Amino acid sequence: MFRAIVATQWKWTRSVVLLATLAGFALPLASLQTARNASTPQEFIGTMQAWGAAYALLAGAIGLLVALAAWGHDHQGRHVYALSLPISRPRYVLLRFFAGALFLLAPTVAVLLASLAVTLSGAIPEGLHAFPLALTLRFLFAAAVAYALFFSIGSGTTKTAGIVLGIFALLLFGQYLLEVVGARFDLLSHVADFLFIRPGVLSIFSGRWMLVDV
Repeated sequence: MFRAIVATQWKWTRSVVLLATLAGFALPLASLQTARNASTPQEFIGTMQAWGAAYALLAGAIGLLVALAAWGHDHQGRHVYALSLPISRPRYVLLRFFAGALFLLAPTVAVLLASLAVTLSGAIPEGLHAFPLALTLRFLFAAAVAYALFFSIGSGTTKTAGIVLGIFALLLFGQYLLEVVGARFDLLSHVADFLFIRPGVLSIFSGRWMLVDV
């Protein structure tokens, strides 16, 4: 059963996974290419750091797209396929979850291989160190967090997705009302801090994503 689910989800997500794998391999190499002409180690670090947001965005994007692809065909078929299987709904969801999680490994391995290539290139200035394993583990964890979050949202009904979107709409409307009444309270910033600043659930995406540091 698990093998069949993996095979079907691979058909739905292979283009996304392949593009993400290419992007994951290109990121460390592109960051090194732009930092090669740095005149000082500080400038080298600054150039490499400028690429940090790209790792976070790629991890979030691959988690989002793989999670949505896992449920896209079920929603289109009104879950007839899932209901026709001789297994319980919880087990079916777990099989779907772990099948999709496997596809996060290919981009992660690509990031690791390219990071190791940068480490062994000899282009890193003396006094600086590369952290390919730490960067790769953070990339994998961030992709897994995004995948788990959007998988849980995607596994629900259209009503669930509407509730999530409604919450975001209420936050935006609340911020608008605060500005109308002249209140000096940035609601969106507080929500962002709650989510992205430790110990927020999305704090893995914030901070420095560094392949090379002191």
